Amino acid sequence: MKIKLTICLLAFLNFYDAQESITYQKPSAEILKLADYERPPGVLMNSKKDWIVFTYRPTYKTLEDLSQQEMKLGGLRINPVTNISSTATYSNNLKVRKINDKTEVQVKNLPANPKITYTSFSPDEKKLAFTNTTNKGVELWIVDLETAAAKKVTSDNLNANLGSPYLWYKDSQHLLIKTLPQDRGTLIDASKDLPTGPIVSTADGKVSQNRTYQDLLKNPQDEKNFEILTASEVYNVDLNGNLKKVKDHDLYSGLSFSPDGNYLMATTIKKPFSYIVPLSRFPMTTTVYDMNGNAVKTVNEIPLNEVMPKGFSSVRTGKRDMGWRSDMPATLVYTEALDGGDQSRPAEYRDEIFTWDAPFTNAPKSFFKTRQRYENVSWTNDHYAIVSEGWYDTRNTKAYLVDLNNGESRVIEDRNYQDIYSDPGNFNTIKNQYGRLVVDMKGGKSYLIGAGFTKDGQHPFLDEVDMKTLKKKRLYTSNLKNAKEEIIDILNPSKGEVLTIQQSSSQYPNYFKKNIKSNKEEAVTNFANPFESIKDVYKEVITYKRNDGVTLTGTLYLPANYDRKAKKEKLPLLIWAYPTEYKDKNTAGQNNQNPNDFTFPSYGSFVYWTTKGYAVLDDAAFPIIGEGKTEPNDTFIPQLVANAEAAINAVDQLGYIDRKKVAVGGHSYGAFMTANLLTHSKLFACGIARSGAYNRTLTPFGFQSEQRNYWDVPEIYNTMSPFMNADKMKTPLLLIHGDADNNPGTFTLQTERYFQALKNLGAPVKMVLLPKEAHGYAAKENILHLLWEQDQFLEKCLKK
Repeated sequence: MKIKLTICLLAFLNFYDAQESITYQKPSAEILKLADYERPPGVLMNSKKDWIVFTYRPTYKTLEDLSQQEMKLGGLRINPVTNISSTATYSNNLKVRKINDKTEVQVKNLPANPKITYTSFSPDEKKLAFTNTTNKGVELWIVDLETAAAKKVTSDNLNANLGSPYLWYKDSQHLLIKTLPQDRGTLIDASKDLPTGPIVSTADGKVSQNRTYQDLLKNPQDEKNFEILTASEVYNVDLNGNLKKVKDHDLYSGLSFSPDGNYLMATTIKKPFSYIVPLSRFPMTTTVYDMNGNAVKTVNEIPLNEVMPKGFSSVRTGKRDMGWRSDMPATLVYTEALDGGDQSRPAEYRDEIFTWDAPFTNAPKSFFKTRQRYENVSWTNDHYAIVSEGWYDTRNTKAYLVDLNNGESRVIEDRNYQDIYSDPGNFNTIKNQYGRLVVDMKGGKSYLIGAGFTKDGQHPFLDEVDMKTLKKKRLYTSNLKNAKEEIIDILNPSKGEVLTIQQSSSQYPNYFKKNIKSNKEEAVTNFANPFESIKDVYKEVITYKRNDGVTLTGTLYLPANYDRKAKKEKLPLLIWAYPTEYKDKNTAGQNNQNPNDFTFPSYGSFVYWTTKGYAVLDDAAFPIIGEGKTEPNDTFIPQLVANAEAAINAVDQLGYIDRKKVAVGGHSYGAFMTANLLTHSKLFACGIARSGAYNRTLTPFGFQSEQRNYWDVPEIYNTMSPFMNADKMKTPLLLIHGDADNNPGTFTLQTERYFQALKNLGAPVKMVLLPKEAHGYAAKENILHLLWEQDQFLEKCLKK
């Protein structure tokens, strides 16, 4: 074993120079055929399910797309020229079709070289709005679905820097839009200005638990630019482009109409801004206006929130989650913490939910108190509401059915939310008289649509629930053979008509109208499989056990021409995984994988390599369990190694692999996993770690699902950090990172410093930084080169 490892290390070191001046490369023909494909269109349906909009977009972005101007401010990434997120993904074509027709109709009069995003149906669902981004800015367009004709409504002066720049009025004839202010200031180029003084930040002695955020404000110039870029004026525009001013210059972060359309709620960002938290925690004021733009009531004022109690069930104080109640004309609903927002404080009730009727002259009314942290409330088209609460430390979730006539409540769900086998499903929703989504309830009956995971496989279902007795009646269970069926919507409950998506390992997901009473079905879409070259790849969900008895699963792929009976050739194995934390062994061992899921190769897995003669164990289960008062990370390393050993043993016992030729890979927390496995075990010949974090002292106030800070458990942070154990790592490792990572905690610096440590300590390591890429990779040039790097690395370490 030592001789073989030495040979691999020498080959690895000889293959790579200290620095390489390299141009973009493409992977081998087998992989390129799969990677360079034409993406099928996306599907957008209105609530009535009588219109389908097909959205087409390029398979990948380009380096040119990623090289646009960009400013990083307050957690945003903004193109200051076009005034929309620099990370926006655009469609370049639209087609429409009535659901009962067979042929799509090309939308006419689209803009030249369209860059389409923020699509939404009008309230009457006869029109579709979208934004188009030009070289100068964002403009609003409308499509008449019946004529399939598009029309530009505004010039390219909308402000989409804080999200969608428009909102439909209830009449479907007007839209509320955010435009660039006429008195907009000039952006500051800080690189050209000499500083007028140092940057000073202070702390007031309060304990807080703030994660490491990216793209924050750093200086007064950033503050000024943030203010300029997020400021808007608000107008009413009709379908012919006629404008009427509604609100003056301000930093509008949120706009919403009341269900009856008689009030507008506007949230604006206020000063002081922060250099340590993103804009979601800046001061904000929420005011409700009438349709003439007159202020009715300031309903919420949120101060700067730089101090947060420890724990994932802790929240800020004050009014939270404020929004319009969907079953009433103009009633606000919000919640307030009763425990100061601090989960460590004992409290009989954690949150109190209030309702507040417009015009807000009367005091808010208490609606419900939750014993755990409030999650959400769903309203019905009858006299019921469903309130959900949860608690992270126990993974418990509860749902209450509240009778709005008498205030009585009954528990309708009480379970570990990670227990997928007990998941009752989600209530089917419909649009009510206000055009808002509510739980579909008629005659005291509602419907639950469930994913249907069981110990015997996945069987999606549809239940009818009697809300008076809470008894359930199973209306349908999907038992398709060699295929998977998802229930998307109920079209006609009395007739048994539903909308489903069907797929198999080689059948691309397509929509079907199905009658669950007669079992007759009709295809709605007919998208072809863009990956024909792997349609015959063998696929199986395997189940095996860890050394402590925990049940694990993974999806095993074998090359199409591999003789599974003879097993003469022992294949190299690639394992792709991502660790997940659990509070008990039973839920950790549940299977959420389905062999009939469509096999969709992407840069996010190793499936491509089945075409190169590798076995692949994809989405291998890597649970990290901490039961009772024990936290999962208390035994992170031994559990990680046990998961890996169990996976290799399981595939080896099937007789398919050479266990001396096994590689492991992962992205983000999976990269962290990979580095730890190579450091603390001798199970792998090599590993690929993408966009990870390797030094946990650089994320001192928590990471992933760790709530404790570094000073609470320094030994956990140090033990789990591959950087702190870099002297132990001697296995070939390919490190990859986007050089513009925007994910909290996974700064590109993490990979750069880890590489330097490994290199100086004599480890065989290569680092590849992908230009302009964020945490997820997007540009075609980078993705194809990434696949080439991985292919070269694996061929060198596992086959040569």
